[in-house]
Amino acid sequence: MAKITVSAFRSVPPFAYGLVRDIRVRWALEEAGLPYEELLLDHDDQSTAAYRQLQPFGQVPAYKEDDFTLFESGAIVHHIAQKSEVLMPKGSAAQARVLTWMFAALNTIEPYVQQLAILDFFHDGEAWTEHARPPAVEALNVKLADLSTHLEGRDYLDERFSAADILMTTVLQILRHTDIVSRLPVLDAYCQRCLARPAYQRALDRQIGNFREASAPAGF
Repeated sequence: MAKITVSAFRSVPPFAYGLVRDIRVRWALEEAGLPYEELLLDHDDQSTAAYRQLQPFGQVPAYKEDDFTLFESGAIVHHIAQKSEVLMPKGSAAQARVLTWMFAALNTIEPYVQQLAILDFFHDGEAWTEHARPPAVEALNVKLADLSTHLEGRDYLDERFSAADILMTTVLQILRHTDIVSRLPVLDAYCQRCLARPAYQRALDRQIGNFREASAPAGF
């Protein structure tokens, strides 16, 4: 079996627990039943030449499978999905639908989510955000209403759980500091359904375990 290594931060502020994008890769690996190791990074490690060989932008995650490397969480999840029928169904039409929703999560929903997250996490309290935030929320709500309409009467984005649901759910999790998702019952139920999966819980426990280990006082 190939040796898989996933890069992750050694430590992040508590508000980011479960939000750093390596959670997407960890979740996919857990669903696929593939063991992996972590390459834990401190801030200074991101700019080293060695790490930039794995991830040209110095971001997390990077993925290494023996001598094969990948970066960008969506590309990595897609690569893992191709190894597992849990994440990617058989048949070209079914696979195309899943891939479409993977792109939708990252290209249609996440930009609006990230716009709001940047305002809330990095510019909270600044006077200019009083005017910038309402239109950002309004634009996001339009996209989420469309997503909620699609999910009406469905458990998942396609016929069953897939890699697309990993990406969509982890994108929506970025909004957990707000009530934006919880005010849409269909969308809220969808997120809770996906997050209740044992594979997600294992991935989250392992990610947070790394963070807590890094923050534990010496000798513990």
